[in-house]
Amino acid sequence: MQGRLDASTLTDLGRVMARQVGAALHGLPLDAVYCSPLRRAKSTMELLLETWPSDGMTPPPITLTPDLMEVNLFEWEGMDFKEIKAQFPEAYETWQKRPHDLEMKMGTPEGDIVFYPIRDLYEQAKRFWHEMLLNHPDQTVLVVGHSAINRALVQTAIALDPPHLPQLRLSNCGISVVNFAGTLGSLAQIESFNLVEHTGDPVPDVRGGHLGPRILLVRHGETDWNRDKQFQGQIDVPLNDNGRSQGERCAEFLKGIHIDKAVSSPMARPKETAELILKHHLGVSLSLDDNLKEISHGLWEGKFEEEIESEFPGELQRWKETPEAVQMPEGENLNQVWERASLAWQAILDNAVTPVDGEDLGHPQTILVVAHDAVNKALLCQLVGLGPEHFWTFKQGNGSVSVIDYPHGTSGKPLIQSLNITSFISGGVLDKTAAGAL
Repeated sequence: MQGRLDASTLTDLGRVMARQVGAALHGLPLDAVYCSPLRRAKSTMELLLETWPSDGMTPPPITLTPDLMEVNLFEWEGMDFKEIKAQFPEAYETWQKRPHDLEMKMGTPEGDIVFYPIRDLYEQAKRFWHEMLLNHPDQTVLVVGHSAINRALVQTAIALDPPHLPQLRLSNCGISVVNFAGTLGSLAQIESFNLVEHTGDPVPDVRGGHLGPRILLVRHGETDWNRDKQFQGQIDVPLNDNGRSQGERCAEFLKGIHIDKAVSSPMARPKETAELILKHHLGVSLSLDDNLKEISHGLWEGKFEEEIESEFPGELQRWKETPEAVQMPEGENLNQVWERASLAWQAILDNAVTPVDGEDLGHPQTILVVAHDAVNKALLCQLVGLGPEHFWTFKQGNGSVSVIDYPHGTSGKPLIQSLNITSFISGGVLDKTAAGAL
């Protein structure tokens, strides 16, 4: 257990991975770098900055801040997990099941201080965001920290509280991208989370003892209407040539991953995307679920933003600012999308094969699910406990892949492994797929 103990250094593999991060960020303009002062983070930052610059690029200013230090696990630091479990069995069980409730004591000359490490970590994350966002509005900032603090940063950005910490996993040298519209508390978007392709694996590995399925959630490839920012909704617009190329690249990206089942919206664009992926997975049949269809935009469908603004003044702005309050004329609202997306997801989980009585399946069952922007956003929000008011929280690029695990079985909480992987399409960590209408 490392925590804030500054005794550990990077392994040879860790140094290689740090340089791989630099290569993945190569040439991306950076206005500033913030880093934990602990050695393992500082070394990572220094190594990645060696491979980051393009010709003529100057190193950005670097700030070391204690607000990026790892969670303070004072009593356990330096111990291995078996020792912790043996010496602190009740506390260890709390750490495993409800880490936000873990109490610890730290001795001071004035007496013992009792604190909650994870709750304090979230306050630390908020302090960091407040200061950094005030100092760097509209800039690109690199943040180098640790597993727990980085997860707390991502979650506080989107208004999740400490009980949600176990629902996100971060790999060593995983890259996440968070976009802010202003200061903390304003709109924030997770563009991507825990990208690991640059380290050699397309998606994070599955840890031992995994009981439930792994779900690969994919958004369909681009259509002409995506590209032209024309609202399509439930109009059955097919993929364009770029969309088919995105589907083929997604298929190549997932080629080496075993897939057991596949489910898609019945609409042409996700169905064709799924079929392209399954060309590398012979024998896997494709099921269709109407509940995975895109949101019905009603009278907005087939129209461009200017036409919608002309016919329904102010409604587009409401859709961007308070999407949960918008009823599409002769279409759906987000509560309806939330409800049917939930039904579709539960049906997928109900049909997943899980081990029974110690049975060894060889690997957790992997299920491909291909749907649409609004449906995928609804599903991801539900998985972390967010409602329709958070509709814009998770970006879903055309052809993107997100990875969700159920390590404790389908009745347990889901674990978000990666979100919105588009590097195999965009050639970098930023999502450059179409940002057009749904």
